Amino acid sequence: MPPTSLYVTTHVHTDGPIPGPHSLLTLASSAYRADGVPIGTFTANLRELPGATLHPSSLETWRDRAEDWLWPRRAARPPAQVAHAYAAWVESLGGRPVFVTAPEDPDHLFCYWYLQRFAGRWPFAGLVPASDGPDRSWSPPPCPLSGCRTAGDLRTAPAA
Repeated sequence: MPPTSLYVTTHVHTDGPIPGPHSLLTLASSAYRADGVPIGTFTANLRELPGATLHPSSLETWRDRAEDWLWPRRAARPPAQVAHAYAAWVESLGGRPVFVTAPEDPDHLFCYWYLQRFAGRWPFAGLVPASDGPDRSWSPPPCPLSGCRTAGDLRTAPAA
C-alpha cells in the first residue's frame, strides 16, 4: 500500500512575477491529511536575493500598502536557510506530500525555484490543482497582510 498522501497549500508574497530577477518575500504553508484535517504550518519571511529588483507592477501594488510591505521584511532570513528549513519541514510530514496550487498563482513557481536553487531538491511527490481536493476544504494559511486575499479565496477565485 503506498504511503498516505498529504496536501500542502501555500501562499507567497513576492516583489515581482518570476523568481531570480525578483524575490520571494514571504512563504506560508499549511499541511493537511487526505481527509482535510490540518496537521501543521510553516511560515517564514525571506531576505531579497542579491541583485534582485522590485518589479514596476509590484511597486504599484505595494505603493499604497506601506505596512504590508514592511511586515514581510520583519525577521527576514536568508533564502538558503528558509529553503532548507522548508524542505525539512515538508519531509518531516511523512507520507507523500503533494503541493496544492492554483495554476494562475506564482506560488508553485517561486517555491520550486527556491527549493531547487537553495535546497537542491523538490520534496513533494507531485502537484494538484487547488480545486481537486477530496472535499475542497484545503485552504492556504491565513495572511496577516491587510491587502491580501483571505484564506478561503484560493478555493473560490483566482488571486488578486
